[in-house]
Amino acid sequence: MPILKALLLVPVTLLPIINPLSTAPVFVATVGSNRVLAARLARQVAVNSWIVIVTSMLIGTYVLALFGISLPIVRVGGGLLVASTAWRMLHRTDDDDVHAKAAQETVELTQAEIVRRSFFPITFPLTTGPGTIAASIALGAQIPTTPFLYFAGAVVAASGALLVSFVLYFVFRNSTAVVAWLGEVGMLVLTRLMAFILLCIGLQIMWSGWEELNAISH
Repeated sequence: MPILKALLLVPVTLLPIINPLSTAPVFVATVGSNRVLAARLARQVAVNSWIVIVTSMLIGTYVLALFGISLPIVRVGGGLLVASTAWRMLHRTDDDDVHAKAAQETVELTQAEIVRRSFFPITFPLTTGPGTIAASIALGAQIPTTPFLYFAGAVVAASGALLVSFVLYFVFRNSTAVVAWLGEVGMLVLTRLMAFILLCIGLQIMWSGWEELNAISH
């Protein structure tokens, strides 16, 4: 059960931040009705996203440690950023300017240019942006530091990131059908629900860091 909980924590935390449904219209505008190109680009975006997430989880905390930032502070800061991202999602009324601009720029790209730009802007910043990277670092900060437990935690974290990549691949490959099936109301309701869950997760991560800081101070 702890392993299953840790495994599911990664997609449950990151998918609301990534919100592939909000990027799906951009993806549709990029590939159009070309199913072969959609499958190829979706696979590459999923691989790129997995690399970004795993790297952030396993290395991010050590990079911050070079600057003298402790893990409890990372948890508090990461949890705060996750919660603030969820709060903005709950109160978003207009379309994201980044999404709109990316859709406008990619409509006129050739197939070769689309493949070359699979990382930017679709993978970064639309799919795995700063919020996703910060949340991944906060999740990585919860991996134990002892060698055996760190290895086990790294495997679980990588597996959780793999689940995220599968979801991204499925949504992007079928983006045309997904966007048409949900409609505007469906996407709005689902986005708000995911945002509320994300807000609770962010507060939980922040509270865990706060408890560790209190334990250290006493």
